[in-house]
Amino acid sequence: MKFLRYITICVSALCVSALAFGATDTPRITSRIEPDSIMIGDRFTYIIDVEKDMVQEIAFPEFEADPKGGIELVESHPVDTISREGRRLHLRKRYTMAAFEEGRIAMGTAKVLYADKNIIDTLSSNDEAILNVGTFQIDSTSHAIFDIKPQKTLKFKFREISDYLLWALLAAVILAAAIYGLVRWLHSRGKTIKSLFTPAPPEPAHIVAIRALEELHNRKLWQNNLHKEYYSGLSDILRTYLAGRYEVGAMEMTTDEIAEAVREVEMPTKCSVDLMSVLRDADLAKFAKFEPDAEQNESAYSKAYYFVEETKPVEPTTEEEDVQAVINKIK
Repeated sequence: MKFLRYITICVSALCVSALAFGATDTPRITSRIEPDSIMIGDRFTYIIDVEKDMVQEIAFPEFEADPKGGIELVESHPVDTISREGRRLHLRKRYTMAAFEEGRIAMGTAKVLYADKNIIDTLSSNDEAILNVGTFQIDSTSHAIFDIKPQKTLKFKFREISDYLLWALLAAVILAAAIYGLVRWLHSRGKTIKSLFTPAPPEPAHIVAIRALEELHNRKLWQNNLHKEYYSGLSDILRTYLAGRYEVGAMEMTTDEIAEAVREVEMPTKCSVDLMSVLRDADLAKFAKFEPDAEQNESAYSKAYYFVEETKPVEPTTEEEDVQAVINKIK
């Protein structure tokens, strides 16, 4: 008898546990509105809370973005996990909405799609959410409504622009003083304002060539076995100088054509010999992979440098300048 009584007690406890588990197994749905009273056009938050088991799947409702029944969806927020106790989860879904109709609006019960194993069902909250929307009351009996007043043209007053005129006058005085100072400064140096806008005359060909030769020498190309680049630089500098100094199209000519053109130019014989020597060595270095020794490289640079120095225009002396000025006046 004691054994049967023990068995009966165990079975009863299991049944009560099963009933209790079954009673709490279904997700619990609640909903509310914060705040529940607003003015027309204001926003409010519609909140749906779900308490469920971890293995259960739910889907929160979706609202249309277009106004419907005076309610418009502004933003649907992500689902938040409020708490977790063992296998139980407390989830919350928030919707930001706006109301555009006055009155008492019934939001209805919150409906959530529920799925567990082979069960698919729609669960609803027990309470219905109610929203109260107020509006501004206009007492037309004590306040008359008038049309919009037309634009009124006011009289012009000098003091309205007097400050602007004073600043403009001050700016004009400063600008005039600056221009006057600039003119005096230019006049002291024998220049005019027009000279500021006149482009500077091009540098003489020999100055450009000497500067380019010095830059080439400082690069130390042949010292690093870059013979082709070194002699290409020498050749280009001399050809550019011939074009600027004697108006010979040397950049498009071969070395033999340059030799023919130089014969027509008045220059010392040694200069023409040095020029052709450098150009022919450059052809060998560029096209025949010729690698001169250090002495030849330095000699080529010296020949190019002194060719430019010996053939540059001779600056006239003071007497010659005076004679040239008289000739120019006569012309």
